[in-house]
Amino acid sequence: MNEMYIPIVLFISIAAVLVFASWFRHSTQAGLQQTIRNAMDKGVQLTPEVIESLGQPKAPPHSDLRRALISLAIGIAFVAFAFILNEEDAVRPMVAVGMFPIAVGIAYLAMWRFTESRK
Repeated sequence: MNEMYIPIVLFISIAAVLVFASWFRHSTQAGLQQTIRNAMDKGVQLTPEVIESLGQPKAPPHSDLRRALISLAIGIAFVAFAFILNEEDAVRPMVAVGMFPIAVGIAYLAMWRFTESRK
């Protein structure tokens, strides 16, 4: 009976994270719109460039590198956990699951490398 709660809790926690992220994005956009309204009410002239720069924050210069390192670390952790667990039935699936974040990390690393060389 207790094994039934594990997938339920997993899916509920994933849904909670998605709802929280969506709510945070919405509140950020609402705050930005309120700031623009307050500025317009006070008579401040806002050029389209200023409004665009407010709406789209710049990504940090090494954000792809950070994402790559985090993704690689997650993938390596899955693979290490598979070998530490040392269960024959679990090693192959855990290594397979670990390969997905490793592949994403390699892709982010490549994007970071190729975009840095163009600047």
